[in-house]
Amino acid sequence: MNFTSVQDVQDVAALIDEAIELKNDPLAFRHLGRDKTLGLVFLNPSLRTRLSTQKAASNLGMNVMAVNADRDSWAIEFQDGAIMNGTTVEHIRDAAPVIGSYCDIIGVRCFPGLVSREADYDEHVMKQFIRWTGRPFLSLESATLHPLQSLADCITIAEHRPPHRPKVVLAWAPHVKALPQAVANSFSEWMCRLDVEFVISHPPGYELDPGYTGNATVEYNYEKALEGADFVYVKNWSSYSDYGQILSHDPSRMLTEKHLAGAPGAKVMHCLPVRRNVELSDEIADGPRSLLQLQAENRVFAAQAVLKRILQKL
Repeated sequence: MNFTSVQDVQDVAALIDEAIELKNDPLAFRHLGRDKTLGLVFLNPSLRTRLSTQKAASNLGMNVMAVNADRDSWAIEFQDGAIMNGTTVEHIRDAAPVIGSYCDIIGVRCFPGLVSREADYDEHVMKQFIRWTGRPFLSLESATLHPLQSLADCITIAEHRPPHRPKVVLAWAPHVKALPQAVANSFSEWMCRLDVEFVISHPPGYELDPGYTGNATVEYNYEKALEGADFVYVKNWSSYSDYGQILSHDPSRMLTEKHLAGAPGAKVMHCLPVRRNVELSDEIADGPRSLLQLQAENRVFAAQAVLKRILQKL
């Protein structure tokens, strides 16, 4: 069993319920991971993903080995047929089988280069790890998707879901540098599997890959998009069409209380880390609308629910 996107989940609602049950009794399945090892490979920085996945594995009784590949190991070559006379020292064909021999489940985190859309959306790095480790694979964020974050977001929404069909808005916000589309892509495809009214709002030129956004409504008018919202997910991403580029620094899209006058009950979400007073204001981040810390807490139980299912199939 691999977990790389929502496409690996048959029943999203059931997985959300399972995660909430684990949250209520985190150690109930501690026996599942006895004598099992989770290997975590980070090609890019991490705080919540690393700690939450380690905590989830610990709750299930697993051993954990984590490596920061940019500092703790040899530089890895991912291209087949490469003449390795440069800066890379070890080929993925050699490194990955070793990791697979030490571990029962492998988790990898890798970011896009934001130079070639074709290369990033091919997910070559992730595919190479899956191919050569020969172990069940857990995406800790890839070039295009961040499924554990999205599952945690779904858990958070379920815990605060109003009695009516909720309106969920994915709201683009400005940032100081170009960011991947992974969180926005992933959140979109998970929302398309839930019973919600899903709206995406961004300036022109920031349209996401339609393969992930499905039948979501795209509303360029920010105030109109936010009207009546129950959940507002604030996130920056760089352009998909003009790949990796920043097309707008519009400061008026930094979320503030003023924006939410037409959505008095809206809860605000962000995956963290957040650029305060750039993407959203302090009054939002620290106010009663904020679900930011709850999302981070739920990262543990998202990872734990997925690991539990993988362990049950070993």
